[in-house]
Amino acid sequence: MADYQAILDQLRNGEVKSILIKKSDFLHFREHLVNDPQFKHFRGIAKQGGDVEYTFLENPRT
Repeated sequence: MADYQAILDQLRNGEVKSILIKKSDFLHFREHLVNDPQFKHFRGIAKQGGDVEYTFLENPRT
């Protein structure tokens, strides 16, 4: 299992521009994502096949 909190921190700190979460890992990743204090700053874009690409926004989404 991946260290999803570390992945979110890398995205938040600008170490990576985006991350791709595979369809099979989505539910495990989502548990960490929704519990993050800056949840609204993460934007996920669904890709064909069920994968999701996440980026970090400076301003939270509404």
